[in-house]
Amino acid sequence: MSHTINHLKKLRLQRSELAVPGSSPEMIDKAANSAADFIFLDIEDAVAPPDKERARKNIIQALNDIDWRAKGKTVSVRINGLDTHYMYRDVVDVMEQAGDRLDTILVPKVGVPADLYMVEAMVNQIEMAKGFRTRVGLEALIETALGMANVEAIAATPGRLEAMHFGVADYAASCKARTVNIGGLNPDYPGDQWHFALSRMTVACRAYGLRAIDGPFGDFSDPEGYIAGARRAAALGIEGKWAIHPSQIALANDVFSPPEKEVTRARRILEVLKEAEAQGKGAAALDGKMIDAASERMARNVLVVNEAIERASQFSSEPRVATH
Repeated sequence: MSHTINHLKKLRLQRSELAVPGSSPEMIDKAANSAADFIFLDIEDAVAPPDKERARKNIIQALNDIDWRAKGKTVSVRINGLDTHYMYRDVVDVMEQAGDRLDTILVPKVGVPADLYMVEAMVNQIEMAKGFRTRVGLEALIETALGMANVEAIAATPGRLEAMHFGVADYAASCKARTVNIGGLNPDYPGDQWHFALSRMTVACRAYGLRAIDGPFGDFSDPEGYIAGARRAAALGIEGKWAIHPSQIALANDVFSPPEKEVTRARRILEVLKEAEAQGKGAAALDGKMIDAASERMARNVLVVNEAIERASQFSSEPRVATH
C-alpha cells in the first residue's frame, strides 16, 4: 500500500438523488417527503432563463421552510454554470440567505480545477461573513470532454469537493456521441458506450476520497433500462444514481443497497478472518473460496453502506432489504 492514502472525505448515503426543478414549489414539497436519499434543487438546465430568478427564490424559501435534516434528506442546489451570468447570484443569494440549511452545491460542467476554486472562494467568504457553523460541500458534475480529460486533476482539488457525478447527456453532446436516449445505449456500439467515462471518473473518485455518482436515465417509462444501467454502474463502484422521476427512486435504492445475503456474507468474512488471525493465518476459506485482507476491505465497504441505510431507515418506512 502506498504511503499516500486519501480517505473518504465525507460519507453520505446517496443511493438515489432526485432532481427537482426550482421553478416548481409543489415538486419541491413532494421531494421532501419522498424516499430519495439525496435531493438536488435545480436552477440550471431544468429551469428556463426567464424563470431563473423565481426558481432561486423558491429554493431559498424551501431550504428555510422545510426541515430537510429531520426528514433524513441531504439537500443540494445545482447552480448555473460558470459561463453564465446567473452563477454568481446563485451562490451569493443561496449561501447568504440559506447557507446554514444547505448540505452541498452541485457545480455543473466542471472543466478544470479552477472552476471549483472559484466557487469555493465565494462559499468560504460568505460562510465567514455570515458566521455559519455548518460547512457546505461541493460536488462536481463531469459532463464535458474537457472535464473528463481533466477528471483526475479535478478529483485532486483540495478543500470542499466530496463527490463527482457523471452527466451523460451533456457529455454525449460534448463528444458528439450518437445516442438514442439520455443514458441509454446505442445498439450500434458493442456494449456500454458510457463504460469508459464512468470507470475513469470512478477511479479518480476512489483515488482521492470522493463519492462517485451516476447521472440521469432519460426514459422514465423504461424501468428495466434504468435498472440495467444502474447495475452496470454499481459493478464499477458507483454508489448512487440520479432519479429524474419519482418512479426511479425505489429502483436506485434497490440496486445500490447490498442484499441481505451479501451483508450476512460480509459479516461472516470478518468473523472467519478474525479466527484465522488468532491462528496466525493471513488467509482463510469460506464456502469453498479463499478470503484474505482484500476480502476484508470489500466486506467492510458493504457493511459501511448497510449501516448508513439502517440509520436512514429511522426517517422512512421504506423496507431496508434489497430485492435484487
